[in-house]
Amino acid sequence: MTQPQPDPESTPMPARPVRSAGVSRHRAPKKGLGLLRETAIIVVSALVLSWLIKSLLVQAFFIPSASMEDTLEVGDRVMVSRLVPRVLDLHRGDIVVFRDPGGWLRPYEPPDHGPIGNAIGRGLTAVGLLPQDTGEHLIKRVIGLPGDHVTCCDADGKIEVNGTAITETSYIKPGSIPSQVPIDQTVPEGMLFVMGDNRQDSADSRFNTSKPGGGFVPIDNVVGTAFATVWPFDRATWHRNPGSVFEQVPEP
Repeated sequence: MTQPQPDPESTPMPARPVRSAGVSRHRAPKKGLGLLRETAIIVVSALVLSWLIKSLLVQAFFIPSASMEDTLEVGDRVMVSRLVPRVLDLHRGDIVVFRDPGGWLRPYEPPDHGPIGNAIGRGLTAVGLLPQDTGEHLIKRVIGLPGDHVTCCDADGKIEVNGTAITETSYIKPGSIPSQVPIDQTVPEGMLFVMGDNRQDSADSRFNTSKPGGGFVPIDNVVGTAFATVWPFDRATWHRNPGSVFEQVPEP
């Protein structure tokens, strides 16, 4: 006998699994957490890289005084190479940032931006995203290296280093004279003799002889050499060593 064929319209279809709406709701938070984690990794990596650059290579500083005019003006932001003197040698004519040897600066009180603002400022400065204030730092030009004999002034009113007169018109402030006070100093080992480019408005090695170090700067206190002004933009420039000024100076 012929078996009756089932009616396809009356045959129940197997149930298909229905994706629970709860699954999609569960996946969305996972995707959001992944994006948050990736963002955190990028931010932390950038901060660590910035800190390493600031600690080992380059650091920004803010200029608070007129002692280096016209080379540097109040409010300038300068970039400082930390490779000097740790990797590269110091030279006469370098512009150096250094920690106060003791008593060169008046007690410094940083501006108060409130607990949160101060904490943020310290954190951004620590990782190099804000320029270092100069509350404990100074910036001057190296005139004498260890062993150099620095005197002033000769018959032409010039500074002499190891008996050779130097012409400083390429960097001292126009209208300034090399020094308004006599100089006769031999730079001790491990020390520097420094002066500001604005000679009549710079409390430098000439005026700190009664302080720790006798007016000289320990090389160990040097943070680095300023190689560029980056702000404001209209003053952006490179600061190259004026090698021709000292090229005739003999070794001590």
